[in-house]
Amino acid sequence: MLVSEILAIKGKVLYTISPNKSLAEAVTIMTEQDVGSLVVFSKGQMAGMLTFREVLQAVQKGGAAWAEMLIEQAMLAVPMVAAPNMEMDELRRLMVDHHQRYLPVMDGTTLLGVVSFHDVAKAVLEEQSFENRMLKNYIRNWPGEGADS
Repeated sequence: MLVSEILAIKGKVLYTISPNKSLAEAVTIMTEQDVGSLVVFSKGQMAGMLTFREVLQAVQKGGAAWAEMLIEQAMLAVPMVAAPNMEMDELRRLMVDHHQRYLPVMDGTTLLGVVSFHDVAKAVLEEQSFENRMLKNYIRNWPGEGADS
């Protein structure tokens, strides 16, 4: 399965934020939209990623003033990215090796979407379920003994 197929299953809704917004604004968007990451955009280009991990690190670092911190102070400035033609196994390895639960999917400089570890797990389950159904169907329709091949 390719990353582009995972995006097709998931949908391509993107949640973005500007690097000069506050962490409080980011937390509001993330909780209202029930998402774990925001793509940071500046001047039409991806400038980074903000996930709940960076928010928690900013809370720990910023203390009581965390809410006023700017996104650019907390974001992951150079996130690993996935290509749409990347195989799912390569995607999983990239996520695990770089400890990144959310990956932007880029086609050159164009952001196509974001895949999460949850999206990957869901795609694996759907793929296994499909294979399971095919195997069961094959077994049910097993040619009888003495049938010509």
